[in-house]
Amino acid sequence: MEKAAIFARAGNRVIQKCFLILSLLMFLFGSYCLWDNMRISQGAFVSKELLAYKPHQNNSSLSLSDLQKINSDVVGWLTIDDTHIDYPLVIGKTTLEYVNKDIYGNFSLSGAIFLDSQNSRDFLDPYTVIYGHHMSNRAMFGDLENFLEKDFFEQHQTGTLSAFEKEFNVSIFAAMKTIASDEIVYNVTHRDAMRVLEHVKNNAVHYREIGVQPTDQLICLSTCSDTTTNGRILLFGRISLK
Repeated sequence: MEKAAIFARAGNRVIQKCFLILSLLMFLFGSYCLWDNMRISQGAFVSKELLAYKPHQNNSSLSLSDLQKINSDVVGWLTIDDTHIDYPLVIGKTTLEYVNKDIYGNFSLSGAIFLDSQNSRDFLDPYTVIYGHHMSNRAMFGDLENFLEKDFFEQHQTGTLSAFEKEFNVSIFAAMKTIASDEIVYNVTHRDAMRVLEHVKNNAVHYREIGVQPTDQLICLSTCSDTTTNGRILLFGRISLK
């Protein structure tokens, strides 16, 4: 009986040690996952180093052209005033190239802000679609969700799009929810901005009349919706040369 009791106590000690080791490993793994998520979230915001390439930074000797020398896919810089949307723009060989690749071409879960690959890199098209991830900390295109709120939509109406020799004003006129298979808003090849405009008027969550003309150029900012697997949140604006 004594030997059985000794073996039982020894077995209990082994089990306790295994449990402690397993608990420690789970704690370390959980801590790593938390740290990794924080790192990804923080990395989604534009860094000070990258911000130095933003056009018209008076305290910087760098320019958008210098950033393009690092990555030839750089085509411009988009800013929506008083939001976190303040990023360089890229265009890939395919539309999905920059989904998980940053502005420097390195792997990144937060990706970059990128144009539809069928759009012109010079912003000459009547209608341009720009994509970005929906980050929960409002980085990348996370702020698009806020435009679904009436007050936020009314208070944020302007932005700037810089494209090397060209500088555009951005006038926000609509916020909309749709699905990824929406053939009107995601078809940049039909070159018919008025068809897009009519579709947006009929389906927008919020819309303001700014007098868009057939000759005007429109842009659409697109991100995923957290509430629907196939859902998308869109923000529409008119761009006009400064």
